[in-house]
Amino acid sequence: MSGLRRLHARSTIATAACVTAALLFVSCGAASAQGSPAAAHSSRTAAPSFAELAARARAADDGGRLDEAARLFHQTLVLNPRWAEGWWSLGTIDYDGNQYALAASAFRKVVALDPRHGTARAMLGLCEFELGQDASALQDIEASKGLGILDDPQLRNVVLYHEGMLLQRAGRFEAAEEALASLCLGGVKSEDLTQTFGMVVLHMRDPRPPAPGTQAADMVEHLGRGACLSAQKNYDAARQEYEFAARQYPHFPFVHYAYGRFLLEAHDRASAIHEFQQEIAEAPNSILPRLQIAAAEYRVDSAAGLPYAEQALHIAPQTPFAHYLLGLLLLDTSAYQKAIPHLEIARKAFPQEAKIVWSLGVAYALAGRPREAAQARAAFVRLRQAAGQASESASPGETPDSSPPIKITDGATASEAAEKR
Repeated sequence: MSGLRRLHARSTIATAACVTAALLFVSCGAASAQGSPAAAHSSRTAAPSFAELAARARAADDGGRLDEAARLFHQTLVLNPRWAEGWWSLGTIDYDGNQYALAASAFRKVVALDPRHGTARAMLGLCEFELGQDASALQDIEASKGLGILDDPQLRNVVLYHEGMLLQRAGRFEAAEEALASLCLGGVKSEDLTQTFGMVVLHMRDPRPPAPGTQAADMVEHLGRGACLSAQKNYDAARQEYEFAARQYPHFPFVHYAYGRFLLEAHDRASAIHEFQQEIAEAPNSILPRLQIAAAEYRVDSAAGLPYAEQALHIAPQTPFAHYLLGLLLLDTSAYQKAIPHLEIARKAFPQEAKIVWSLGVAYALAGRPREAAQARAAFVRLRQAAGQASESASPGETPDSSPPIKITDGATASEAAEKR
């Protein structure tokens, strides 16, 4: 198994010990040292103290005597079940022994004792991944990133890769791309990364890569390499991979969509729109390429983008992001009254998006509704201040910038059912 699929926890993160664990050990060790000489003699002749067992467990662990270390850690934890360091060490031993259920139980103890222990939360997520508990694994890995994990390159790469796989399986493809792109930017090269990245850009949710020698496997390989090269801003080499796949297998699901998104990244808007149109020809009920064209045409040729946003809403009328794009395009083509209901729907769906509120306020103002415009402006300022950003001033008819504030993602469109082929 490659380094991206496996982490040797003891060798990689042996130095990861939380403050809570240290404090617990000091307090327990001090307690064991108190008392009369007779009591100390009795403890030596009867049962070993917590401190003695802990020292022996550490020595066995450091010496690679893992079965002995695990037994001693268990004994020590019976004496003090709140010893976080012991649970941590036991978890790493079980993880390296492929005892993922036991390891997960130990890491849960660490997290319960120290909820800020990001590395333990990440290890818990890796265990849950191995146990097939994808939802819990993704939740814990994402939480660990917010808490902070040990600054170790191997651990970082393993966590990022598993996060990418879990996001891919959950159908959160754009988020998966961000995780995998970070690995490419870090210089990681592996067959696992190429395969997973290829599956992501092709919107494949399968837990395993396609069988070797198949058309799908060839597609995944080419687009996986192209996606990684694109993440590294090597657009010329990436384009060769995407173009080969799109021309070799023009009827493969999502190949033109993937190529179009790459071309947008490479700032070739006209070619990107052509590929999205090719995707629509292959999948007439797909709304994602229509939304991409509508977004690409916004503020360039908004009138040309209108039909695509309208078609997307006709196919999936409950898609808030399609309402938002249509509202922007209508606003940019001076159809203020028509823009307002669509922007209102978008605001309800994305209440924390300041730019939507701003656009709605502009539409109210231009439609002669000053009271609603003032309310929207005040709401915009509150959202910007809450986000730690200074409020922006713009003349009527302008948004703070020319790009839509929400990426066209699976979560934003909520249209997965419409995208199945």
